[in-house]
Amino acid sequence: MQEVLTAGRYFRKHFNCNVYKTPISILGFTCPNIDGSKARGGCVFCENESFSPNLGIQKPKGFLLNHTSVENPFIASQLVQLESQFNQTKKILAKKFKAKKFLVYFQSFTNTYAPFKTLKALYDKALSFEDTIGISIGTRADSIEKEILEYLSEKAKTKEIWIEYGIQSVYNETLEKINRAETIEDIEKQIKLTRKYGIKVCAHLIFGLPGETQEMMLESVKKAIELGVESIKIHPLYVVKKTALANDFKKKQFTPISEEEYIDTLVKTIKLIPKEMMVQRITAGISDDSLLSPFWCNNKHRQMYNIKEALKKEGYEY
Repeated sequence: MQEVLTAGRYFRKHFNCNVYKTPISILGFTCPNIDGSKARGGCVFCENESFSPNLGIQKPKGFLLNHTSVENPFIASQLVQLESQFNQTKKILAKKFKAKKFLVYFQSFTNTYAPFKTLKALYDKALSFEDTIGISIGTRADSIEKEILEYLSEKAKTKEIWIEYGIQSVYNETLEKINRAETIEDIEKQIKLTRKYGIKVCAHLIFGLPGETQEMMLESVKKAIELGVESIKIHPLYVVKKTALANDFKKKQFTPISEEEYIDTLVKTIKLIPKEMMVQRITAGISDDSLLSPFWCNNKHRQMYNIKEALKKEGYEY
């Protein structure tokens, strides 16, 4: 049985203990295809709170950061928020999973879309936490400045530094359909540049995007491998309320991927991935009433069981 290099296996190998990511949601952050600098409305599937368990506090009214922000009057409260979320999540993970070390994960929105001074303060704070081995930063390829890459490159000499780029698909027609406001050419260029700085890259891909066939999904996987990313995250496209995709679904203009096709595509993906590439995620879902479809995404435990069983039949252990 061939073991898939999961995040747990990767970090235990490097740190000889259980290492877990602590998801962080910093209020005041947004995205260039939400605030109008590139587009409005965000990606068609985006209702950010669906993916961000720590977004429980109302954001400062009328305040959103971007690269050109001159001042950040809320940096002190953001730093407090960061520490509070980290400590709460750390306690839970230590008790539930016997976690000993932690990777601070800036998860919600575009976490490099802010002035350098703000980002440096947040990243420095996160790296100072006890038992923290590094940080992982979720962002877009069009929203990270050279100054940040240089800063993170220095940190990467002694810490685990990851940038998580949302690729989603390598087809520009798909990216246009989902209102991504990026091209695959620009994404590829940024990933290559990031890796030149010695920073590890995790690529996010979504299976079941509008109009995509299994062949197209697997082509996106192949491109991520070709780019040499160190890790990959994959999940199905599911429909939640208060999104543009929800409107298309209600009009019968979008049909979500079936569990059977998703698992089949995932098994074929695992066969393509090199043994040394970390697979951080293989599915996702949401169990509350905001989920509209597909209903097989409402129970992650059942999803994981079905996926693991399918992988076992092909000689893989996740």
